[in-house]
Amino acid sequence: MTDAEVEAVYSKRAAEYIARFGSINSAHQADRTLIGDWAAPIVGPVLDVGCGPGQWTKFLADQGAAVEGIDVVQSFIEHAKARFPGIPFRVASLNSLGVPKAYASGILAWYSLIHFRPDEVVPALQELALRLVPGGALLIGMFEGEEVEKFRHAVAPAYSWPVGEFTKMLAAAGFETVAIERRTDPGHWPHAAISARLAAGPPRPNTDREMVMSAPLHKLAP
Repeated sequence: MTDAEVEAVYSKRAAEYIARFGSINSAHQADRTLIGDWAAPIVGPVLDVGCGPGQWTKFLADQGAAVEGIDVVQSFIEHAKARFPGIPFRVASLNSLGVPKAYASGILAWYSLIHFRPDEVVPALQELALRLVPGGALLIGMFEGEEVEKFRHAVAPAYSWPVGEFTKMLAAAGFETVAIERRTDPGHWPHAAISARLAAGPPRPNTDREMVMSAPLHKLAP
């Protein structure tokens, strides 16, 4: 989908989305722990790319991160600025983040790539890599599937990916996979989170943990 298409469909349902996901309390505790632990060692600027209503940006700011929220949907950014004053938010595309090369120490892309067609993912990851410092941290939230599959997301068509295929695309964009976490619930789309770093610096252990949680995953991305 183009940026304009994403902006249009999310703008139509912005109020519903904000009501459902605009508070960090709507996020699964496992996700809060994961993102908090990921952000804790980062020193330097962090970008929350595809920040939506800004709940994760606020969460990261509360953890002490020097974070900025970025989203292509104007109504999300307006809401985030009003609700979370003092935290920087702006309208920008994931394909053009509006920061210098090697600017950010960390990038959170939480369900921010789910609407990208398969041929668009590597270029998007390359843009993220370009904006990270060597060794910079990337955390991606996504829907997992046994194959690349387009499905009817609650807002707009989205894609699920085999984690192994996605890590290959990360490698093609210059990233090393650090850790993979999964959460599955019957009747809901499986969730995966991939922690990666821009290839540089000393190696870190690779982990792949399966997590089965009782709380449901929503088909509308958090």
